[in-house]
Formats: sequence, C-alpha cells, structure tokens
Amino acid sequence: MEKKKIVKKEIEKKDTVTPAPLATAPIAVTKKRVESGILYVQSTYNNTKLLLADVKGNALCWSSSGSLGFKGAKKGTPFAAAKIGETLALKAQIIGIKEVAVVVKGVGSGRESSIRGFISKGIMISSIKDETPVPFNGPKPKKPRRV
Repeated sequence: MEKKKIVKKEIEKKDTVTPAPLATAPIAVTKKRVESGILYVQSTYNNTKLLLADVKGNALCWSSSGSLGFKGAKKGTPFAAAKIGETLALKAQIIGIKEVAVVVKGVGSGRESSIRGFISKGIMISSIKDETPVPFNGPKPKKPRRV
C-alpha cells in the first residue's frame, strides 16, 4: 500500500471581514423576574454548595466551589465559599432578586463566608435559619482508642 498525497487548494476570499471577538461573554437574560427567594447553603468539610430558589422552592440557579474550578482541599475553604456567594449574587441580580431568606445546612467552614460574599453584591437578607441535622439517639459512637 502506498501513501497517497492529499493536495489542499486554498480558496482566496475577497472583501471578507471577520468580526472582532467579544471582550466578555454575553449574559443570558432570563424571562423569569423574581423579587424574593430562598438561598440554600450546604456547607460540608470538603465542599460548599449554594442554591437559589423562589419562595415556592423551585430552583432558579446554583453554584458550587467545584464548578468554579477549585479542586481538592481548596473546595472547602472560606475563600472558595465567598467566591461562590459572589457569583451566585451576580446571577441573582440578573433574575431581579432583591431579598432572600437564607437556610444553612452543614458544619463546614464556608457557612458564613458564602453568605458574606452574597451580601457584598447588594442583596438584602431577611432571615437566616440553621437546619443542620443533629442526631438524637443515633448510631453508637466509636470506642476510645487504645494506645
């Protein structure tokens, strides 16, 4: 078997103008306009997730530290949580949200900093509720270590 040569012909284009690339990505404008909503914060030791929902509980937008590009142990840091809060607040401003009630769940380090990042963009908080699950009469604790 012999190798075949492939000859490509270049086509000359005359009077063709290429559009300049956009400096920023276009922001999608949603049809739904919501004044108030609920911000769910789930903060674990390894990650922080934020979900913005309307008053009925239907999800509008969300963000997590993994979706912003943080990897490994950096996902559970307060800095990553603050960045999540800021990006979600920008999405919320596009939707038109002015006031949220916050529901916090979990014991991670990103609990407060995610809310602070959300507030920094000018959205008011009406209430903060802690719904961290606490076991009562749950599984038997581990026995103490013998050294």
